[in-house]
Amino acid sequence: MTGIVERDADRALKARHRALWAAGDYPAVAADLIPTFGPTLVAAAGVTAGRRVLDVGAGSGNAAIPAAERGAIVTAADLTPELFAAGRRAAAERGVDVEWVEADAEALPFPDGSFDVVLSSVGAMFAPHHQAVADELLRVCRPGGTLGMINWTPKGFIGQLFRLMAPYAPPPPAGATPPPMWGDEQHVRELFGDRIIDVRMDRRNVVMDHSAEPIEFREYWKRNYGPTIAVYRFNDPERIADLDREFLQFLTAWNRAGQPGRTAYDAEYLLLTARKR
Repeated sequence: MTGIVERDADRALKARHRALWAAGDYPAVAADLIPTFGPTLVAAAGVTAGRRVLDVGAGSGNAAIPAAERGAIVTAADLTPELFAAGRRAAAERGVDVEWVEADAEALPFPDGSFDVVLSSVGAMFAPHHQAVADELLRVCRPGGTLGMINWTPKGFIGQLFRLMAPYAPPPPAGATPPPMWGDEQHVRELFGDRIIDVRMDRRNVVMDHSAEPIEFREYWKRNYGPTIAVYRFNDPERIADLDREFLQFLTAWNRAGQPGRTAYDAEYLLLTARKR
């Protein structure tokens, strides 16, 4: 009976995660705020023609499509297939083929060693059980293959945004680790242990300068980003007013543009590349 209850709870959790990322317009967020992430990750991982590439937590193909443009044989996997429609349109417009597969990063539906390169651009980091994800990323990568990830850091702009939202968010599932911990070097080393070599971890920044004013950027997140939408839906009007105020204070404090009518936010991320033993 315990096993059945656990499986039912896991299915319910995955359904909530799927609904979370289907809310809003994540393809727009990826295109507006982090369009460089895919090409940056693909280049760092050394993707070349003919390589078998898996993009985990692919969304609308931020990394998968640039990999395909290099001539790789690409599979894009995500728990939320609602995001694939935008990805298919973008792939068609850019004249590349990508296989789109609904998949859970904690239980990937691929045989051991299926891929030469396994990538994830701020995708797999949002699965709640980090060790399960790390194990799966390595399992489906062939020995000597390449692992590449871009993950938000705990102390960076996005990590601190999640920290701001945490008191207003639904309770996390049992055993869950906060997503930005994937941007902590020590945490990553503990997850993979001695199963990877030639490890390189670089902290970098991407500048988000999409909106003219902090309040406009706040509304952008509320309208388009699934995790933010979920937090707002979880609260009553009084709590929403408190969150609105704190959110605006946060965005005002982090804005480094220095002149009216402009915003600029340095969002720190960790770029990881390694080879599987």
